[in-house]
Amino acid sequence: MTLSLQFTNVTVNDVDESIAFYSGALGLDVQNDVGSGGHRWVTLGTPAQPGLGIVLSEPHAGRSQADGDALQELLTKGVLPMLVFRTDDLDGLYETVRASGAEVLQEPMDQQWGPRDCAFRDPSGNTVRIAQAPAA
Repeated sequence: MTLSLQFTNVTVNDVDESIAFYSGALGLDVQNDVGSGGHRWVTLGTPAQPGLGIVLSEPHAGRSQADGDALQELLTKGVLPMLVFRTDDLDGLYETVRASGAEVLQEPMDQQWGPRDCAFRDPSGNTVRIAQAPAA
């Protein structure tokens, strides 16, 4: 038996603004853009991990008003789970994302537990960390 992650969801305030960050700054490819009931779900991915999709949607997309409101409150507080990406060129990707105007939370630094990483906020306030494995 095999098991692999197919989709992960990221709640955002503005799908188009988030596409500019995740596609333009991070370099992910838009794979699917679906609208229904006045909401959108946009799936992004990378050839480095075929079959894995990152789905962007607004808090109320496919949810009850109460659930969407609760999710919006958590998004506004900046307390939703973070995303952690891996790259083989942390410094280069850091400069690209920084140049996009994203809020820098941490410049690249070596962590005592091994990786070198940095952190940003996406346009909706979600924390996005980017890590590079230590040199062997």
